[in-house]
Amino acid sequence: MEKLKIKTFKDLIVWQKSIELFKLLVKDLEKFPKERAAYVITDQVLRSVSSISANIAEGFGRKGQKEFAQFLGIAKGSANESEDWYEKIRILKYLSEDSVNQRVELITEIKKMLNVLISRINS
Repeated sequence: MEKLKIKTFKDLIVWQKSIELFKLLVKDLEKFPKERAAYVITDQVLRSVSSISANIAEGFGRKGQKEFAQFLGIAKGSANESEDWYEKIRILKYLSEDSVNQRVELITEIKKMLNVLISRINS
């Protein structure tokens, strides 16, 4: 069986999952109320979720594996921040409990994948 060749960051499943999270978030934001707090949260969660895939992509384009691992670490930090924002969204009931749980599960999966990728690069 031939191994999958990773030619671009788009071939990385962790990047694909982070784009899936981004698309879900964009749909979620349509359900938010039109109030000041919601606007602030919208801006912040959009930035943190967007940062996950962006850092994976940027790190992939860097010169060495060490730099790539560093950007993956930043992506993991953005995933943690995104999880925090989803907890605030849960508290404010901007989304259903099920929706928040699904998003947090996807974030957890992304973080696990980032951990594995970072470990492989560092070993």
